[in-house]
Amino acid sequence: MLDYSALAALAAVVREGSFERAARSLHVTPSAISQRIRMLEERVGCALVVREQPCRATDAGRRLCQHVDRVRLLEQDLEGAVPALAPVGIARVPLPVAVNADSLATWFAPAVAAFAAEAPVLMEIAVDDQDHTTEWLRSGAVLAAVTGTPRPAAGCNSQPLGSMRYLAAASPAFMARHFVGGVGAGSLARAPSLVFNAKDELQAKWARRLCHRHVELPRHTLPSSQAFVTATVAGMGWGLHPQALIDPYLTDGSLVELVPHAPLDVPLYWQQARAASALLDELTRQLMAAARRALLPP
Repeated sequence: MLDYSALAALAAVVREGSFERAARSLHVTPSAISQRIRMLEERVGCALVVREQPCRATDAGRRLCQHVDRVRLLEQDLEGAVPALAPVGIARVPLPVAVNADSLATWFAPAVAAFAAEAPVLMEIAVDDQDHTTEWLRSGAVLAAVTGTPRPAAGCNSQPLGSMRYLAAASPAFMARHFVGGVGAGSLARAPSLVFNAKDELQAKWARRLCHRHVELPRHTLPSSQAFVTATVAGMGWGLHPQALIDPYLTDGSLVELVPHAPLDVPLYWQQARAASALLDELTRQLMAAARRALLPP
């Protein structure tokens, strides 16, 4: 039988980033937290916490944290079915999920906000590229994720959400400076592009499809969906943007498409841990409904 007070201490250290803050959140001393985790590490036979600033979980530690998250959600379900077990006041449970930045900036945030306003949860939202959020599921860091991968991670279900439409756009002044002779492999190899981070391959995929070969793009890195649009309007570079974010700028002429009628549609999927809880099922229902309204049909 696992020691759930020790598991709670582990989850608190990983969530808070230090033994001291974990102790404050659980109303115990740092030495008590340290002792509980040391006993748990002795029980499982390996390190569970990398003791850095901030502290982070090892692979085994993440698995145990995911187990704690599932148990808390199941206990929340049980308290709803047996009210006598419920504590006094609202007991909120952490619900960790991962999502790509463009979904968070468009359709995902309003849906998850509406869910969290009514559900007894504390959302823990991690942001990563849609082609990499599945790794958060595999590692046990989250219980669900918006991902670009249709194949479910082990122990998870996968459902299609729909496709997010991206448009390659730039400011009129940028177009006049860099693409006066047209948009092709040569001009794309010279004109600065914008990428979210090193994992962002959208611009490269769009250029490859347009030119039928790989084009080495000069890149600015800008890890913010909103700043991505602002920088593009200001003429910093061209980039792929969710159509929902830039429609107003296309309408007023602040942005123009590099090549009209050449969108890039990116399929998205919702993956969630199996047998998690009614709370996670309700989040899934609300997100699926929001995706049907905001995304292209799967």
